[in-house]
Amino acid sequence: MSQATSPHSPKWTAADIPDLTGRIFVVTGASSGLGLATTRELARHGAHVVLAVRDEAKGGRAAAGITAEVPGASLDVRRIDLADLDSVREFADKLRADHPHLDVLVNNAGVMAPPLTLSAQGHELQFAANHLGHFALTGLLLDRLAAGRGPRVVTVSSLMHRRGRIDFEALEHGYGAGRRYAPSAAYNQSKLVNTVFGHELHRRLTAAGSPVRSVLGHPGYSRTNLQGDTAVALVRWVYGKIASPLFAQPAAAGALPQLYVATVPGVDGGAFYGPDGAGELRGAPKPVPYAPAATDPGTGRRLWELSERLTGVRFPLG
Repeated sequence: MSQATSPHSPKWTAADIPDLTGRIFVVTGASSGLGLATTRELARHGAHVVLAVRDEAKGGRAAAGITAEVPGASLDVRRIDLADLDSVREFADKLRADHPHLDVLVNNAGVMAPPLTLSAQGHELQFAANHLGHFALTGLLLDRLAAGRGPRVVTVSSLMHRRGRIDFEALEHGYGAGRRYAPSAAYNQSKLVNTVFGHELHRRLTAAGSPVRSVLGHPGYSRTNLQGDTAVALVRWVYGKIASPLFAQPAAAGALPQLYVATVPGVDGGAFYGPDGAGELRGAPKPVPYAPAATDPGTGRRLWELSERLTGVRFPLG
């Protein structure tokens, strides 16, 4: 059973993470924000962490900062561009060559509401980086995870998944050619897609009898540099000057739900955790509900089949 705290027990914090010595974690987007906070705590508790980052120099600086705080931290910085499926395959091939097993993959990296941009393979950037890259990476590493100890795939979702609507035609063909691109709507869609993927992965792993568990977390409203990606100047100003300083919690607090589902023994497959405060905006980890659209079996199957076709990756599930 999932180990949620009772109303009368102390709230879970990073200090409650168990000893992770000997375990291997892969964290995408590990050089800043939630990914950096996650990596720091995993390293602090003894894990070997692969920092999967787009900018190796920035990743190196992040690793140096962690090592200064956690002497002896076991870290490995490797480049991946999740918006480029060739880069994802190269990263996965090298990681597979070096590691016969992995224990936890934290699919954390993301972009938020940038100007209309297409990936190397011609897909809208948020769909490509937030979903397709992580779908491909998970499939390419799944056999290594299956050989791990207490293996898990952590999908980092968002409160905004509840505002998303999946337009499958837009997902496949991108925007343009007469279709209006709305950066924030495309972001909400990508986070709903993430959540559909995490739930559908749980369903398929369970059906296949896999030892790997698919679990999800969302950070509530946290102070990261994610809003700096947005193409909407007013949104950048409102978040940066008003909302974030007044209401957002630090990235270290926002990372707690994903750390919980990544590390706590006994967390069930399909578990979804977020903050326990009002509106799930901030607070300690607690179980939270999926948007109904995220658990629709037909949507899950359709997304899975589309993702397989666009990435060329099929999961080894029997």
